[in-house]
Parts: sequence; structure tokens; C-alpha cells
Amino acid sequence: MQEFLLKVEGTIHTLSTPCVMGILNITPDSFYKESRIALPAEAAKRAEEMLINGAKIIDIGGYSSRPGAAPVTLEQEWDRLKEVIPAVRSVVNKYAGTFISIDTFRASVAEKAIDAGAHIVNDISGGNLDDRMYEVVAKLKCPYILMHMQGDPANMQKNPSYTHVTQDIVKFFSERLPKLHDMGIHDTIVDVGFGFGKTVEHNYQLLRELHAFQLLGRPILSGISRKSMIYNVLRNTAENSLNGTTALHMAALLQGSNILRVHDVKEAMETITLFTQLMPEGINHLLQPWER
Repeated sequence: MQEFLLKVEGTIHTLSTPCVMGILNITPDSFYKESRIALPAEAAKRAEEMLINGAKIIDIGGYSSRPGAAPVTLEQEWDRLKEVIPAVRSVVNKYAGTFISIDTFRASVAEKAIDAGAHIVNDISGGNLDDRMYEVVAKLKCPYILMHMQGDPANMQKNPSYTHVTQDIVKFFSERLPKLHDMGIHDTIVDVGFGFGKTVEHNYQLLRELHAFQLLGRPILSGISRKSMIYNVLRNTAENSLNGTTALHMAALLQGSNILRVHDVKEAMETITLFTQLMPEGINHLLQPWER
């Protein structure tokens, strides 16, 4: 696996093996009900459980981005987060080399969250829903997760279409990353956005071709956990799709994913352990010479 460096709060951290981002939804309506948290103490407890099980990043969000989710005002989003982030930070501080990411597409929420103790901005819109986001991230000097989404959460699943889904999204990142670099945003992570403006067929094509995004030279985050691309194929529910999630997590790792964003940290960490046993030298020998 390629080694990446991320600068967080002035310290350089190495990302040399796949790691897990645990999902902490401070929302009443996220698609997987078991991931919903409300109280700061409950959030801190859940975060500590994830850290004990091996999570490196705790991803906190106050706005459900499931298809058709009801809009949330900026004030509502921040009210959900403002006490949770410091509570989780007090737990994260006990575990060296672990971080909090704030899952938001709003620049003002991102800024407040970093000030409150978050380390990383995770923007599902890739800067498309708030034209101040890049400027704010550049000022904050924090890592930035750049995700691809076609449309917005309200309309993204209404007939998404691409000329060639992988090529189109590689082009998106190839255009955005230099722009971010020129603004001083160097610590970037890319996320193809499984389920965000993609059909089931698009999602599986992206997963089969995920290794193509290694050409961007940035860590790849995969958010597959319990999504409809799994339970629609298996004809079950989010609650019954852990086995399918684990299967696709291994596929993502074999295709070069560096970070798994998950609801179930223990099972994802076990998948990574087996992956590293299976592929101790990473996946480079699977690639064609021009892809290395």
C-alpha cells in the first residue's frame, strides 16, 4: 500500500495501512437507525467503543444525507453538534493518533466544528453546495475529504447519468485537486461517493474500477457500509446487511481503498486484518506496470 502523510494540527501522521472511520450520526433520521445518537454523553460512549475496537477517525454529522432527507437549517445542524464535538474530543484525546472528522457541506459549520475540537472536514458535496468551503478549509489548514456527489441529497437519486462513471469522476477529482492545492489545501482525501447520485450499476462499476483513483496520488475513502447498493441487491434491509458490507469492504481494500467509513468498526477492523494477512505487500503487484 502506498504511504500517505497527513498534517493534523501541525503534526505529520502517516497513513501506511488501511484504517477505519466510525460513523457517529447526531441525527434523528439517518438511514440506519442503530447509528443515531442524540446526547453528548451517549456520543462520547459510542466513540470510545469505536476507538477501543480500532477506529482511527470518528466521523460526526448533524445532517442526514440519505436520499430525500428533510432539510436541516444551519442553526439546527450546529445545535446538534456543538456539545457533542467537545465531548467526543475529550475521549479522542486519550487515544494517540486518532481524530474527529466533521461531516458537513456548510463552511460555517465546518469552521465552528474545527474550533470546537474536530480535526478533518468531510464534505459530501466536494465544495459544490457552499462556495465558501474551500476558502474556509484553506484558512483552517486542516485535512479535507473531497467527495463526489451528483446533485444534492434531495434530488441526487433522480435519474443520475454519466458518460462513463469512473472516467467522469476521475475527471472531477483531476480538476478539483489542483485547485485545492493552489489554495494551500494539500492534505486531501478522495471519496467517489458511493450512493450519492449513482445507480446500483454505477456503484458496482466504481467499486470494480476503484483502483483507477490511485492515479490521483491521494488516499481513497470508501463509504459503502449498509447502503442500498448492498441491501437492494440482497433484497434485505440496512439492518440485515452487515455480511454484505463486509464482503464489499474486502473488495474495496483489494481495489486500493485506504479508509473504510463504517457503522460496524470491529467487523471492519477484522476485514482489514485479514486483508493485510492476505496481501502483506499491498496490491501493487495486481496492477499493470503503467498503473503503479
